[in-house]
Amino acid sequence: SEFKNLEYYYFHNCIYESVWKDNFRRNENRIPTQSILNKFSPNHKILIIGDASMAPYELTNAGGSIEHWNKESGEDWLKKIHSYFHKTVWLNPVHEDHWDYTSSICIIKDLFEDRMYPLTLKGLEDGMGELSK
Repeated sequence: SEFKNLEYYYFHNCIYESVWKDNFRRNENRIPTQSILNKFSPNHKILIIGDASMAPYELTNAGGSIEHWNKESGEDWLKKIHSYFHKTVWLNPVHEDHWDYTSSICIIKDLFEDRMYPLTLKGLEDGMGELSK
């Protein structure tokens, strides 16, 4: 199966310098985001699921995280992820008609070169089609 080696990580609001595998232990067992970039080849497929709805400063500013002081902005980390991995998509549960009303969604959609899809059956199909190209 294509998904037998599936790995997943959690993040809160935006990806910063670390993520975690267990949401309940996120303050204890952080995994450096850079180690994920070092562990996987650029040919791995990355699927991010989240509403991308946050205050713009949480995405664009150092120190913008609501849980800790982040040295680099979430936008910087998303750029690193998107530029390193050849195939990345974002699935968004917010109704697509509302995306233009949230600046952080617009920023992330631009960062991902319009590879943001609604979290619907059609969006899943389109997103998986993008990852399969």
